[in-house]
Amino acid sequence: MTITATRLTITATRLIGTGPVERALTLSIAASSLAKGVLFGVSALFFTTVIGLSPATVGLGLTVAGAAGMAAAFGAGHLADRVGAHRVLVAATLVQGAALAAYGSAASAVTFTLIAGAAVGAQGAQRTAQATLLALHFTGPDRVAVRARLRVVTNVFVGLGSAAATAALALGTATAYVIAMLIASALVLASAIPLRGLPAPMRSADRSRSARSPLRDFRYVGIAALYGVLTIQFGLLTVGMPLWVTLHTRAPATTVALLLVLNTALVAVFQVPAARLVTDVRAAGRTVIVSSIFLVLTCILYAAAGPLPALLAVGVLVLALLAASAAEVLSEAGAWSLAFELADPRNAGAYQGISQTGFAAGTMLAPAVVTGTAIAHGTAGWLALAALFLAAGLGTHRLATRPVATSSFAHPGGAGGTDAE
Repeated sequence: MTITATRLTITATRLIGTGPVERALTLSIAASSLAKGVLFGVSALFFTTVIGLSPATVGLGLTVAGAAGMAAAFGAGHLADRVGAHRVLVAATLVQGAALAAYGSAASAVTFTLIAGAAVGAQGAQRTAQATLLALHFTGPDRVAVRARLRVVTNVFVGLGSAAATAALALGTATAYVIAMLIASALVLASAIPLRGLPAPMRSADRSRSARSPLRDFRYVGIAALYGVLTIQFGLLTVGMPLWVTLHTRAPATTVALLLVLNTALVAVFQVPAARLVTDVRAAGRTVIVSSIFLVLTCILYAAAGPLPALLAVGVLVLALLAASAAEVLSEAGAWSLAFELADPRNAGAYQGISQTGFAAGTMLAPAVVTGTAIAHGTAGWLALAALFLAAGLGTHRLATRPVATSSFAHPGGAGGTDAE
């Protein structure tokens, strides 16, 4: 019994973290990810059957909201440097929770778009604030390791939330969808509770006098833009794969659920080990280019599954998903390290805001890019996507491993530096 209790304690400690910052972020992300999983399951049906919007209106509104998310991700970085990332995170979380509850009052396309802009914008600000907290409170490889553990928590609890949403889907009533949306809102609001005790980081006395603007750091901006391109891979999983499997292969539609569950499990198991491969900036660059090669393989395998008989198609699709999952954990680990190690620690929020703007841009553009290439043009479209991913990986590797002439600032983790402009 003592050995078992000790093992359970060790497992729980690894799950929620050891320090106050990691523990607070873990508990908060667990609650908000449960909400996200519920939203994945019911939000589209809520918008179309309860509010009564057309799918085209929902798509347009969410695209506009994606632009708001980009702006918020960028602005939140500068705000975090001035008032504190912990305050920005709490405020953004409360705004997002309130916006989810407000969806029930969206009586027109305009009000829906405004509410969606608030919800998605708050989410963009949250990501920037979270990344800034990690940049300020951790150093070197520890930052990537903590972020990897937080991503595992995110995936696991999104999966649990999606499973919980099946209750509302099984009932299939407007009341069930409304209740599910209100539960999601309550979970997001509850996720602000662990954040109340976050400590304020020490601020550099000369930050305002000597901090560098990330907009003048062309190496960092370039890597952030290429990160946005690589982020399209998430649209490949959530939009491209389901449409390709159901419309262009002989595999049964249930294969989509199988592949999504498999991806969630693989990321949960391998994200932390992948993070250990990234020890410095050069290793991060190598990791990103390897991830882009896996993305090329993913695109080729998806295309190859098209004309195959059902059983063979399922097998090839599973191989494609394995390659996609490898690409995902490697690209994220490499991108996180570059975003942290190449940033000026005196201006951490603004730098993380640039990185998260790249992520938000990729997320916003992914559905259009994926459907306009692979889904619209088949094999030729898949090859175009493969070329895009490979170019992004090569570009990131070149920028990350470029010789550094001078270092304009010191990095707490002891890796990296940036070129003098």
